[in-house]
Formats: sequence, C-alpha cells, structure tokens
Amino acid sequence: MSPQLHLADLQSHRVKSSHLSWLLVLPLAACSPQSLLLKGTADALAEQGQTQEEDLELARDAAAFYLKLSESVLRQQPDHGPLAVAVASGLTQYAYAFVAFEADKIEAQDAKAARRLRERAARLYWRAQRHALATLEAQQPGFAKALAAGTAKLGADQVALAYWGAAAWGAAISLSKDQPDAVADLPLAVQLTQLAWRLQPAYGEGALSALAGSFEAARPGGQVNQAQRYFDTARAHAQGRNAGVLVSEAESISVPAGDRRGFEQLLQQALKAAAGQRDLASTVMRERAQWLLDTADDRF
Repeated sequence: MSPQLHLADLQSHRVKSSHLSWLLVLPLAACSPQSLLLKGTADALAEQGQTQEEDLELARDAAAFYLKLSESVLRQQPDHGPLAVAVASGLTQYAYAFVAFEADKIEAQDAKAARRLRERAARLYWRAQRHALATLEAQQPGFAKALAAGTAKLGADQVALAYWGAAAWGAAISLSKDQPDAVADLPLAVQLTQLAWRLQPAYGEGALSALAGSFEAARPGGQVNQAQRYFDTARAHAQGRNAGVLVSEAESISVPAGDRRGFEQLLQQALKAAAGQRDLASTVMRERAQWLLDTADDRF
C-alpha cells in the first residue's frame, strides 16, 4: 500500500487564558470558550496537515512535533473529522516513508535493525488506525459494532477518514502476521475500504481504488482478476499523476505473478508520474520505485 504523503510543519499562536476571560460572562449556548479555542486549534492543525512538502528530511523533522500536538488536541475534540484525518494520515505516512521503507532498505545488511524498525512501524500504523476508528465511533456511536456485524454505513464526509483508517489497518496487519488476533481483523479492514469505495472510488486520485486492489490481492480467497480491475480503475482516476497507484500495483500484482516485465514497466511509469509532481508523496514514491527497480533480482 502506498498512502499519499502530506506531512507538514506547524506555526502555532499562544493565547493567554486571561485574554479570553471576558467570554466567561457571555451566555454561550453551544460551546464553552475552551471548546471554541480547541476547535479553532483543531481546524488550524487539520488545515496544516494538508500542506505539501517535497523535502524528505524537512518533512520528517517537522512531523514529530506536528503529530504530537495534533494528537493531544484530537483527544479533546475526538469527533473532529478533518483533524482525525490529518493525524491518521500523518502517522501512516510517517511510518511508511520513514520507518518501514528504511527497514526494507537495510534488511539485507542488518536484519535485526530492520525487524526493530518494522515493529516501530507497526505500532505507528496501529496508532493511526485507533485514531481513525475512535473518531468514526465518536461521530457514529456503535460504529465498531456495526462494522463487525456488516451493517455499518459511512457519510460522504467520512470517506477520507475511512481510507486512512483502512490503509493503516492493512499496513499494521501486514507487519503483524505472527499475531493471529490482528490478522483475524483483515475482513474488517477490507469492509471499511469497501464502504468508502462504494461512495467515492476516485478518492485520492485512485488511492482508494488501489487500496481495494491491494486488499483483494492479499486477502485469503482474493481474486487476482478483481484486484486487477481495482487497479485499472485506480489508474484511470490517477490519470498518470499518482505514482503510488503504480508502485502498489507492481508490488501487489506483478510480484506474486512473477511478472518481471510488467513489474518494471509499472515502476518506469511511476518514475515518470513522480517526475511531474512536486510533493512529498511523489518524492517517496520516486525513491521507492527506483529502489524496487534496483533490487528487482531479489524478487524474481
């Protein structure tokens, strides 16, 4: 899975509580001054979470502060959908770009260090998944039970949150294969993806359709032909702009099929797509596509 990357720095403004004391005498029917301040902060953090940054080192350095602050505010505003999306996506992307990918690159030289990095990546993915599911639950009490019962529904404004929750869930499961309870949750992650996909298959320039394809290719009993149809849909929505869709298809479809030619063609297309974009997602996908090409002998 190749999530889009939107890690960003944050510039915050401190407001002294004394400056807000006059609000205490106003008859606020809906919100307290504290909740208004929290909502304003949550809105600002969510907006910052969509900022583009193509420099990997700058994004990595800025992400830790942004994510910790955002998490603390989200705990006070658990139903704030945009902030939950920013937190879940930020944690997922950080784990993918800066932890799990590093593990892949160093595994041949230091298997123990790679294992430690993957364990950390799994913890970050689970953390992202918990935030996404907690906010869905806050917005729709009983959502977790409905998802388990197969009766859950999503609103159009919850598609992004469901996507990041499912992406983090799938990534966490892929790194937790020695934990039967975690693997047993795969159908729930697939179902969450499907709920979002039925509403907005074009989400994320094909990212959601690609996620559906990855799940279909990976799940027990999954159909390769159906997975390929999801990826065909993803590429149609991406229109040559989303390198992550192509990288995901190469790893999910071509590698298991032993199709080295298709694998290399998709990755060359990914490099071309990434070259035309100036954002962090494209930078990461360009690096991963090139690394996969350079190490193709290890897979075929």
